[in-house]
Amino acid sequence: MLVLGIESSCDETGAAVVTGDGEVLSDVVHSQVRLHAPYGGVVPELASRDHLRNARAVVIEALRVAGQPMESVDVIAVTNRPGLVGALLVGVQFAKGVAWAAHKPLVGVDHLMGHLLSVFLRRAPRESGRAPAFPYVCLLASGGHTALYRVDGPTPEAVTELGATRDDAAGEAFDKVGKLLGLGYPGGPIIDRMAQAGDAGRVPFSIPMAAKSSLEFSFSGIKTQVAQRVAREGVPEGRALTDLCASFQAAVTGTLAQKLDAAVRREGVGHAVLGGGVAANAELRRRVASLAEAGGYEAHLPSLSSCTDNAAMIAYAGAARFLAGAPDGLELVSTSATALPRKTRKGGGRR
Repeated sequence: MLVLGIESSCDETGAAVVTGDGEVLSDVVHSQVRLHAPYGGVVPELASRDHLRNARAVVIEALRVAGQPMESVDVIAVTNRPGLVGALLVGVQFAKGVAWAAHKPLVGVDHLMGHLLSVFLRRAPRESGRAPAFPYVCLLASGGHTALYRVDGPTPEAVTELGATRDDAAGEAFDKVGKLLGLGYPGGPIIDRMAQAGDAGRVPFSIPMAAKSSLEFSFSGIKTQVAQRVAREGVPEGRALTDLCASFQAAVTGTLAQKLDAAVRREGVGHAVLGGGVAANAELRRRVASLAEAGGYEAHLPSLSSCTDNAAMIAYAGAARFLAGAPDGLELVSTSATALPRKTRKGGGRR
């Protein structure tokens, strides 16, 4: 089975051709980073317009790279939730037009399911890591989402939220701190690079949501700690800046890795999985691999190209949903709400 995936949930216009068992034949991404960089974050209206300009060209390129005509495609999968509604609408409407014109079945995909299953993608021949077995626990950490999920199967009905962020997502905290320090957008990859040259023990930070009994997260406080330090002392330079980046990153990744480890042990599963843009963070990957080795379970880290938003993961998740007998019609709608069950309540206070 060949699936054409289309992704436009935020600021990446993506199209990919993937087989039903996860082999990636093409994965084309048009990035909008330069478009949004002057604003320090994604501007929804600009994102929607750029998707509109590039969707057709990206799909044509994905088919060309895969060496497959539209006639060979069996299913069209498109992200329809969650995300920026205007951006999603462009992708969904475009996918509907292609499906109608080419007489192909259409499947709507939850963007979070794409991240939860991205570890199954095989970007042969260079990337052929061992895939996890169900059930597993996945830490999904990105600019818009941070949560721990128990994944018992490849469809939303088989996913259970174990804990999520009460406020900011981890990737959002990285980007906002990057902006506070004048590092540019997106801040996460820049902080990751600068932290390699810093001393993580130089700047004391309170560890976010340190209680071992909780699988919930909170990153607004550590962002505030950085903001207060900058207001008090100004933006650091040189070694002081790299030390601050290293200390901030250590606090965030330490929390993420330790709660993933706690969730794996609590659920009694043998596999831990990373997903989402923050899964590309070098220190987080090292911490998770180290804890897995010490805990006697397997850590599965997606390739870097599978961490950030891409259409290959949407195509694969769409294949799973189609095989489960859940295709959609032209009445498919876009929504900012995920289909996954939510357990964690936003905001402070006791639970």
